[in-house]
Amino acid sequence: MTLSSIDWVILIAYLMFLLFIAVRISREKRTGEESYLLDGRRLTLPSFVATTVSTWYGGILGVGEYSYKHGLSNWLVFGVPYYLAALIFALFIAERARKSRLMSIPDQLNRAYGGKMAVGGSIFVFVMTVPAVYVLMLGVLINLLLGWSLTTGVIIATLVSSGYVLIGGFRSVIRTDWLQFSLMFLAFFLIVGKLFSSYGGLSYLQASLPATHFNWRGGMSAGYIFSWYFIALSALVEPAFYQRSFAAKTPKIAKRGLLYSILFWMLFDFMTTSTGMFARAILGEGIKGINAFPLLADVVLPAGIKGLFVVGLMTTIMSTIDSYSFLAASTIGRDVLWRIKSIKSRIGQVGITRWGLVVSGLSAIAIALTTESVVDIWHRLGSLGTPALLLPLALSYSNKWKYRPGWAIANLISAPTVVGLWFIVRSVLDNPGFPWSIQPIFSGLVVSVVFLIVDHLTRNEREVK
Repeated sequence: MTLSSIDWVILIAYLMFLLFIAVRISREKRTGEESYLLDGRRLTLPSFVATTVSTWYGGILGVGEYSYKHGLSNWLVFGVPYYLAALIFALFIAERARKSRLMSIPDQLNRAYGGKMAVGGSIFVFVMTVPAVYVLMLGVLINLLLGWSLTTGVIIATLVSSGYVLIGGFRSVIRTDWLQFSLMFLAFFLIVGKLFSSYGGLSYLQASLPATHFNWRGGMSAGYIFSWYFIALSALVEPAFYQRSFAAKTPKIAKRGLLYSILFWMLFDFMTTSTGMFARAILGEGIKGINAFPLLADVVLPAGIKGLFVVGLMTTIMSTIDSYSFLAASTIGRDVLWRIKSIKSRIGQVGITRWGLVVSGLSAIAIALTTESVVDIWHRLGSLGTPALLLPLALSYSNKWKYRPGWAIANLISAPTVVGLWFIVRSVLDNPGFPWSIQPIFSGLVVSVVFLIVDHLTRNEREVK
């Protein structure tokens, strides 16, 4: 990409704002674990919406990649299933989570199933929150802007996005997400307005795109599309949702905040899907899908507006990196390492969480550099983590329906193992498809359901005896 002087001024001003936030928060006097991890449970409705919307949309270049390649199918893969899952969380979990006054998902697992399940669950929460996808995207953006290698870009993305969180914890996330929420919407309002005014609307896209871009499958198999509706159920174990629910000022704010967030996601999905389809129509084939949004902006936007759009992309990604880095850090630090007595006696929750940021950052870099496909990382990690945690966590609030501890732990081990074997078999056979055309997540969910049924049947037998 080529940026003008005014574009660089806008970009530098944004980075300076992040530095200002870090310095300001470092001077605040509020201390303690609850303040650092949950901002003192003072999250208001506007702040809840701003931080939740911006955090859960960090995969902006992945959305660009999919909509560039598959068109309207993007809405059915990365839109509708996630709205439905978020709606279920809002209606049935958000208020309960806030009333529990816990601080993390492993805390809830510990309450329902015991310490072993809490530690085991922490590993999968960590896997699902390590921001590998997002540092990859920011690394790609740095590569396009400065021409630096992808490895260098990923490392810089991790350092910058984690730095201010290290100082202020969840407070830093909330303070920066307000600006990031505003800039991400401004960026896509500007580019969508420019595209429609310069090229036309639906008629232009229909004349310029393959017919598959207007098909609900977008050239993909129905099974692949269907699998995302189960991967989206990961929202029911979404650590960012739980964290914000725990931090909300009241249980009602947790519920209403998610409902309002869904409306904002719907609006943003319309803009991003449209932009991705315009990218394919204007740029044609032959580019990496992950580069679609930046390269389109380079072609169609004037100086100044281009800088705002680049900042909008950065804020969308960074709002997720900082949140997920902090979630992964608190999970590996507070929920795993801090449970070790020798560590707990020497270091507090805040200190161990800061060390967790180092582990989170290194893990994100390692995973990001093993693949250049955002969608592939989402698919793999979502397929592994969702079966491990979905039913045990979703049912943990019900004494009648939850697993017994032994069966919960068995599911935690067996379900992702089966999913992993599904991926290994495809790799060994060097086959683009999966065994019997069954997506990996389904194999794990079947194991989870079978374990639940057997648990309840054997429980009933013992009660009769």
